[in-house]
Amino acid sequence: MIDSSQKWGTLSGTSAYLLWGTLPIYWKLLEHIVPQEVLAHRIIWSFVFMILIFIVTKRSNHFISECKSIIKKPQLLIGMVLAAALISVNWYTFIWSVSNDQVLQASLGYYINPLVSVLLGVVYLKEKLLRIQWFSVILASIAVIILTVSLGTFPIVAITLAVSFGLYGLIKKVVSVTAMNGVAIEALLVVPIALSFLVYQHGISPTVVYMDDMKTFFLLIVSGAATAVPLILFSIGAKRIPLSLLGFLQYIAPTMMLLLGIFLYNEVFTETHFFSFTLIWVALLVFTLSRIRFNKRNLLRENAVSVTALTESEPLKKVHP
Repeated sequence: MIDSSQKWGTLSGTSAYLLWGTLPIYWKLLEHIVPQEVLAHRIIWSFVFMILIFIVTKRSNHFISECKSIIKKPQLLIGMVLAAALISVNWYTFIWSVSNDQVLQASLGYYINPLVSVLLGVVYLKEKLLRIQWFSVILASIAVIILTVSLGTFPIVAITLAVSFGLYGLIKKVVSVTAMNGVAIEALLVVPIALSFLVYQHGISPTVVYMDDMKTFFLLIVSGAATAVPLILFSIGAKRIPLSLLGFLQYIAPTMMLLLGIFLYNEVFTETHFFSFTLIWVALLVFTLSRIRFNKRNLLRENAVSVTALTESEPLKKVHP
């Protein structure tokens, strides 16, 4: 039976991916603004939103102390700078893809992201893969090659999204920083660049530019919440539900993006797209099922070892009639 914590975790994780899946609609509303400017506002307002969260939840002192701790550790600081740079590249690429009618490529990128993360784990963390999992990686690679050859263009948007988020995830795994503080610190590190860009674009008071279009200014401000809320929900879900379930939930967002690209934004979806996406779906399904089976087998083995150790450590007591 699923306990209340797991139900809340499932709801939080699902909500995070649903919000991520609908983000193309949000960024489409801002397509009249250059992607660099949207990114700058997204960075600034996400930092402001996180600071408000810390104030409301009384976590400001914890955030400040973790910032001080990072400054004293050069390796940790370098890791956070790299994470901030990678997530900024990922955000910019995604915003650019939506503004330039490349939602299908964005969807493709987030479909192949889990497999890129797997390869990074093998290369950098020396993780082992089963043969069937290698088959999944090869199958997805073939799909990308088919798209590249048949369409005559390298899917640069998809690969950039997948690799940048994969590397970001790798750094987050290696660098020991709490989830919410990490999001705020990453934003803090690039806020000066974002502010400098806006000043360069509009002068010392960039808000004046939006006074004639308050709807746009409001959307830019809310982009902070649109960025931070799914990340917070995701961290809540990740702590409360099994990794296998989280693995299935992560395909909600790219599937929604795919449907939006085809049916709402009328992007071209050829037979080649369908064949390539089908290969990737098969690869992801095979990989996910193999991981679930492997995890269950390990769990059963660990339980068996625990029971054996328990019975060997406690001699059988004589039962008196």
